[in-house]
Amino acid sequence: MSQRHDHPLQRARIASAAARLIAEDGISDFAFAKHKAAHSLGLPASTPMPDNAEVEAELRIYQRLFQDTEQSETLAYLREKAIELMAIMPQFSPYLSGAVLDGTASRHTEIDIQLFADSAKEVEIFLLNRKIDYEHSTPRSDRAEAVLTVYSDDTVANLIIYPPNEERVTVRTRDGRIRERARIDVVRTLVANR
Repeated sequence: MSQRHDHPLQRARIASAAARLIAEDGISDFAFAKHKAAHSLGLPASTPMPDNAEVEAELRIYQRLFQDTEQSETLAYLREKAIELMAIMPQFSPYLSGAVLDGTASRHTEIDIQLFADSAKEVEIFLLNRKIDYEHSTPRSDRAEAVLTVYSDDTVANLIIYPPNEERVTVRTRDGRIRERARIDVVRTLVANR
């Protein structure tokens, strides 16, 4: 069989191995997981990589097969923690995004909440007044003004702060899919319909 015909099989093997790394080791960066998976499979760096949608599909299969009960309980718990945070800061138009929203969260997943404020300082002052400790983290996007990471006993939440005009912008992932986000009422419905 020619190397050309091996690519779909290699992509599938990489996607499957990357999904396992994400589910078991808590790797959140899909690109890193794909490269680490390819390396662990002994494939060269030039091997065509699966796109994030392929890895996400494999992740959902892996979680359903090997982590079904644990994953669904963890997901519900993380969504409830997200609701608690979102409920105390309605003035910043909070939206849940990422793996906790899309259902692929695992025990290692951090909660991502998008906030919209005139400045990150507003959010910092709000957290200080509420006696909520936070740390500054590196934004993953040039669009974000800041990321404030809040640690609780058993969860980590990233408050990703954008300027108010970004609330109306539809963002796409690297592979062209719309990056979903949800307001608190939608998240409450997800928890209730578990």
